[in-house]
Amino acid sequence: MPNLGVFHPQVVHFVIALSLLGVALRVVSLLRKWPWMNPAAAALIVLGTVASVVAVKSGADAHGPAERVPGARNAVVEHEEWGERARNIFLLIAAVELIALAMAENRRRVLHMASAVIGLGGAFALYETGEHGGELVYSYAGGVGIRSGDPADVERLLMAGLYHQAMLDRREKRGEAASELFAQMGRLRPADFSVQLLAVESLLRDRNDVASARQAVDALNPPDDRGKRSQALLKVDILATAGHRDSARALLEPIVAALTTPNPRLQAKLDSLKQ
Repeated sequence: MPNLGVFHPQVVHFVIALSLLGVALRVVSLLRKWPWMNPAAAALIVLGTVASVVAVKSGADAHGPAERVPGARNAVVEHEEWGERARNIFLLIAAVELIALAMAENRRRVLHMASAVIGLGGAFALYETGEHGGELVYSYAGGVGIRSGDPADVERLLMAGLYHQAMLDRREKRGEAASELFAQMGRLRPADFSVQLLAVESLLRDRNDVASARQAVDALNPPDDRGKRSQALLKVDILATAGHRDSARALLEPIVAALTTPNPRLQAKLDSLKQ
């Protein structure tokens, strides 16, 4: 069977949608108010079960790289175990539904009740699977940046990690550490204006190196008018920090005047430079 790891994120959403809706319809169908719910619930549960089998297979195919990330193995194992539990429970539910379809209509109610009860347990197992899967993705970056196998995705993952750690270091007043991470981002993306802008800004905010920041900001090459505006605003901050308030104000005034929609933050900055 081919490797299905790349399709895991897509498949699991079908499992959740089909299975949970199927269980919900089965529970409501016990009221006997809408006859169409019986075949609809059976069809959704069977389709969701088939999808769960594919989801477990695709998850097993995808787990290797995520599991090798330091500290992530337990999270991967828990997600897999809950996924297998959910699959097994829904295999049982699907079997009950298929048996009910083969029986006379007046004898199906007991099996439908059994399906509803077991289905609630399956829904819980499915919830736990999703909860552990979300933890794996959002807390351990399981699969993020590596699912496609594209080196560019891995680089984007690295850039995201560097950025968030740098911002955390900045919030925690670890300026040197933050500046080094922003500088590393700049070295990785020398042609990316937005990254270079962050690196220059870090010289000012994290290192308080006004001279280097002033030299570096002039060397930036904005790709468009928006980039030129960002460069100019950074120059305003550099000039203001250096004590050149008149020059900073002269640079900021035309930017504020050109705005079609008032920007309270920039207006407040301009007002502060006039004081």
